[in-house]
Amino acid sequence: EITYGDWSSDVCSSDLSDLARPYRITHGKGFRLKDVDPGDTGALKSEDKPRAKEALQIGVEALAELQDMLYAQDRWALLLIFQALDAAGKDGTIKHVMSGVNPQGCQVFSFKKPSSEELDHNFLWRYMRSLPERGRIGIFNRSYYEDVLVVKVHPELIGREVPRINDKIGKKFWEARYEDINAFERHLVRNGTIILKFFLNVSKDEQKARFLERLNRPEKNWKFSPSDLAERSHWDDYMEAYEDALSATSTEWAPWYVVPADYKWVTRAVVADIVTSTIQGLDLKYPEVTAEKKKLLDEARVKLAAE
Repeated sequence: EITYGDWSSDVCSSDLSDLARPYRITHGKGFRLKDVDPGDTGALKSEDKPRAKEALQIGVEALAELQDMLYAQDRWALLLIFQALDAAGKDGTIKHVMSGVNPQGCQVFSFKKPSSEELDHNFLWRYMRSLPERGRIGIFNRSYYEDVLVVKVHPELIGREVPRINDKIGKKFWEARYEDINAFERHLVRNGTIILKFFLNVSKDEQKARFLERLNRPEKNWKFSPSDLAERSHWDDYMEAYEDALSATSTEWAPWYVVPADYKWVTRAVVADIVTSTIQGLDLKYPEVTAEKKKLLDEARVKLAAE
């Protein structure tokens, strides 16, 4: 057990159901993406699709109640990080899992190409500005991991981020970035931010099918970009970059979950289960009212009753 501040890493393991536990990676050494099946349904079977949707709805309702307590207690923050290749279902997963959450207690950030101002700072700066405050759930739709993924696949981008670098971009450079990310996440956890990281693992065949659907259905044409195909041509490079990143940054305090993404109903049920079970592990409670406050409430009740 590793404890930081008042929060134990056991929160992210002991309370997980059989549905979620197989996808949790806390020790990255020896992790291989090829060992994970994007079409896996785990504890669910194909005939369980209706039951999975029902479980998702139950999870959504439970999350709404838990988020209300999280906000009221104002002690913890929850940061959900979603990473995936194009068409893996990040947007849909966020939409369905968080559908019952009060917008006042939830913040979603999608990080695109960095601005000139952001490039004038360290690679973590723009993400630090968007971290959730205590009592809130923050969602990063892509995150600082892009700086060890897309930037690793396209190293020409590094010159814009680190214009004064003279050393050859190699193993030591990326190891330093992984080290920075681990230290950053450890700092957040020590200060009350629970971090859950999801890699939605879609297969190359399923991505192709979803791209074709976007091309063949007019109402989905807007989702397709020529850059999607350009990035698909780097599939093997991305698989290697993801494997390296997950291996280096899967920790007890900020675990990665490699969630099968070929079946959207599986992805959503698993993510909902992980989020709700993690928050339940915090043993949230509504703030206790002091004796003085109770007295004021009684007086207010009397005044209102007398009107």
